[in-house]
Amino acid sequence: MDRIDLIDRIGRELQSRMSFSDINVYLSAYGINCKDFQPSANSKWVYVKELLVDAEDDIVLQIADELDLEHDYSSSASKEATFWKVGHFRLFLSHLASFKVNTGRLQRALRKYAISGFVAHEDIEPSKEWQTEIEAALQSMDAMAAMLMPGFKESNWCDQEVGVAVGRDVLIIPVRKGLDPYGFIGKYQGIQAANKNVGEVAEEIFNVIIKSPKTRAKMIRCISNSISQSTEVEDALEKLSLLQEQHDIAKDSLESLRIEVNDNQLLIKSSNFVQELNSLFNRNGIENIKVGGAQKTEWDDDIPF
Repeated sequence: MDRIDLIDRIGRELQSRMSFSDINVYLSAYGINCKDFQPSANSKWVYVKELLVDAEDDIVLQIADELDLEHDYSSSASKEATFWKVGHFRLFLSHLASFKVNTGRLQRALRKYAISGFVAHEDIEPSKEWQTEIEAALQSMDAMAAMLMPGFKESNWCDQEVGVAVGRDVLIIPVRKGLDPYGFIGKYQGIQAANKNVGEVAEEIFNVIIKSPKTRAKMIRCISNSISQSTEVEDALEKLSLLQEQHDIAKDSLESLRIEVNDNQLLIKSSNFVQELNSLFNRNGIENIKVGGAQKTEWDDDIPF
């Protein structure tokens, strides 16, 4: 499988999942300059292929890995990153060692939003080289939440983790626990965590991610993936409620969700789930689905040959 074939499949995948504007936001997060680029044809598939033709190999591989496309190569950013939950949004939780217990609780609270949080003490196996694992997480994260508290700025590790996020130009979410954003992240207002419980902080982090142009398309895609792959109707309904609250979701994203849900026999047989999903589709001009899915043609043996 060569580079051209992989770029072709990336183009097909993004074509099925995103609008032109979503593709711009998505590829820009990888440093691809989409500004004023005009494709040779009015096709998202062609657009992506022409944008990626001169991209570095490692970037192409990172995108392929994030889209869960199979290939025979490995990228330095993803080959060691085995701790993320597949299909979930990847959030690095930078924290002081003294705050590891509460950060672990936040990690668990974020799961309801299809967010896979990386917490070093939770996710690194004892036999693994911890620094290598942290570097892999930093290079493959979609965003960072920094637990800002007294001592964070003085910590070489925390400060370097933030530095990597700044260098990669990923979304940084300061969570204020007695320390205001500083330095390169001083421009971010941050989330005030004082007098809030873990669930409230998790919800605010999700709201920042779903609203940011850097991460909105990826977050919506992760929620959709979590819905279509769900093994419990209640879990799927909980994730669906997150989409119900959003406006201006790209039609391509909803069309992909419609196709994927039809393959989940558990969900498609639930009248409650189908009703809720169709209410979302109705508001966005998407064709409804039927309980039980598409009906198969029944053959009548009595028809004359």
